[in-house]
Amino acid sequence: MFQGFSQETVDFMWGIRFNNEKSWFEPHKADYQTYFLQPMKELGAQVQEALLDRFPQSGLNLKVSRIYRDARRLFGRGPYKDHLWLSLFRFGNESGGHPVFWFELAPEGWSYGMGFWDAPAATMEKHRVRIDSNPKPLLKLHNKLVKQTEFALQGPAYKKQKFCGEPKLAEWYNKRILSIGHEEGLTEFIYTPELADRLVEGFSFLMPYYDYFSTLWADPDPRGST
Repeated sequence: MFQGFSQETVDFMWGIRFNNEKSWFEPHKADYQTYFLQPMKELGAQVQEALLDRFPQSGLNLKVSRIYRDARRLFGRGPYKDHLWLSLFRFGNESGGHPVFWFELAPEGWSYGMGFWDAPAATMEKHRVRIDSNPKPLLKLHNKLVKQTEFALQGPAYKKQKFCGEPKLAEWYNKRILSIGHEEGLTEFIYTPELADRLVEGFSFLMPYYDYFSTLWADPDPRGST
């Protein structure tokens, strides 16, 4: 059962940020496992179980990120991440072409939401074609989103704006990568079990958005290929 993160969690994140090398990590590996990795796994398992109870057909799987960076992609950075995240997704859907639910904890704050990590151009083109052909389903979701304050539409937009026939969906239409998320600085809230409840409620609100975007992969490729 998730009991909250701790000051030791935060201390470790800042420690690895400023001492990103094996000589520091190895003596602090037990701190990482006890105060960072284990509560993240507990949080993920509790949220996953609650969502599967509410949405039995969702088939959500849980994955917690590794702290080790890919040695092929360090790009001058240290070998360890100073943040961790968990993701919930349907089987086979953690690739860039499918959306995920996520929670991420970093030294400066935390975030959670639903969206694509790195959607291929073809996926976002399918998204625009779907709006062009039938904007009503997304328009309904848009109207629901703007009536609340927890989540906001996020993601980089095209520098050259594309024309959208439904003005209310223009921002959705022009996203290169799309997500719906909430960002917050570190407060005492992350030290409480109530964090799990908040994620469950937030992900439950986002489930219709997840269902909408998780089917994009099956839409016909607008470029005429499969």
